[in-house]
Amino acid sequence: MIVEKIVEKAMKKAQGASAVLRRIKSDDIAFENDKLKSAKSSQSTAINLRVILDGKEGSSQTTDINDIDGLVERTLEVAEFGSKVHFDFPPFQEAPEVKVYDESVNDVNKDEMVNTSQEMMDIVKSYNSDILLHSGVEKSVRSAEYANSSGCQFSMQGTGFGMYVYGSWIRGTDILHAGHGFSWRKREVDHKAIAEKAVEFFRMAENTAKISSGEMSVIFLPQSIDVLLLALRMGFNGKNVFLGASPLAGKLGQKITDERFSLTDDPLIDYADNSGPYDSEGVTHQRTPLIENGTAVNFLYDLETAGKAGTKSTGNGPGCNPSNLVIDTGNTSYEQMIKDTKEGLIVNSVIGLGQGNPISGEFSVNVQLGYKIENGEVVGRVKDTMLAGNTYHALNNIESIGDKTEWNYGGVLTPTIKIKNLSIISK
Repeated sequence: MIVEKIVEKAMKKAQGASAVLRRIKSDDIAFENDKLKSAKSSQSTAINLRVILDGKEGSSQTTDINDIDGLVERTLEVAEFGSKVHFDFPPFQEAPEVKVYDESVNDVNKDEMVNTSQEMMDIVKSYNSDILLHSGVEKSVRSAEYANSSGCQFSMQGTGFGMYVYGSWIRGTDILHAGHGFSWRKREVDHKAIAEKAVEFFRMAENTAKISSGEMSVIFLPQSIDVLLLALRMGFNGKNVFLGASPLAGKLGQKITDERFSLTDDPLIDYADNSGPYDSEGVTHQRTPLIENGTAVNFLYDLETAGKAGTKSTGNGPGCNPSNLVIDTGNTSYEQMIKDTKEGLIVNSVIGLGQGNPISGEFSVNVQLGYKIENGEVVGRVKDTMLAGNTYHALNNIESIGDKTEWNYGGVLTPTIKIKNLSIISK
């Protein structure tokens, strides 16, 4: 492998080295405002090298596979001014088996991708021809080769496949944006179900409804769950914990959410977007429970942060970030959540992640698409509405958790979650 040769060259001066070679070949079809906008193919190659030289780390990257000598030279130069390291590159370990490659993705041609996009738009258009639509299909084949100076070597191959349909419904001065999408590593994606879900979101918004300001129950659909998860992503990041920036520092073994809430980082789910046998540092992936029945049980670490903290990497490197987050199901159906609500809000999507202090859990977001619940029924779409609260407070005030899970576009497998007494601000 090329990466072995790179490591050998680096080790003529360095005390440790690791190299990763990544290749991606992708095709994507995109429609914009009902018309085919692009049909592109692309390929990319990147090599990343890390070295340990005299106890300091250096890293560099190139997209030129013929620039090996230059890459090694630059990385060694960077290391002279690098930070002190607190880790050794890991030896080879057998990784758990996880499926990330589907050969049939290769068989999908551009004509089929165009037809699939068009079919999704046709389904939405059959509901309302006035909706201007954007749709697309994307596929990719990815490969990675890894080697380090501790004898760890492996190669991986994976696929990616996804599709989406979103639209704008303009009624005078009112513009409604809605849609749906899904991606993973397998060819089996139900494009008709995606389009029908988009239609459902438009249909729920046919009427508009006024919602009063105040505290009330809020139902977060899977598409909007990141409003609550941003603080947890940052809070369980081992680097933030080590630096003392996380409010969860020192709270392992303590209750931090409702006991019905459990959260796991799981990179071993077959065909999930962020799954794989190893992380980018050559550490085997593992399932890491973060919250069990409301109690914080683990943080996420990469090699460097684990070394500083005196613990082991959880296979979340570099960066200590989660892979696929999984929230356990509850026992309440989505329909029952609505039926049990006298007045409340369903959040489908928000604009960005708003203002506030995410690492402390504070959030304040504008609702892009939300629906008012009145006396157990969805009565229409709300406008000019904001949602404010604190993640940790909200997750200690869970009213119910859905009995079914769904992937969102952010790599989260989650049920619908209903929170009581969140603050709504409406003009």
